[in-house]
Amino acid sequence: MINDKGLMISVLGQDYFLSYNRIPWMRNASISDALNVQMCGRNAIEWPNLDVDLEIESLKHPERYPLIMKRNELDNCQ
Repeated sequence: MINDKGLMISVLGQDYFLSYNRIPWMRNASISDALNVQMCGRNAIEWPNLDVDLEIESLKHPERYPLIMKRNELDNCQ
């Protein structure tokens, strides 16, 4: 399920709602890219077209995984 607040995914029989507040890089993703999600090993999922991966544990306990963005030194290049 995808709506204006986020997306719902089912992983290993459990459903998780991923808010765009939590995963802002998905807000402008195309539907086909958002639906292209797969297991990445036994403990993570990935969106290969978006270069995004999440540990399953972070879906179960998002409060333990605060969203922290680190700037790359190349971000300052003009």
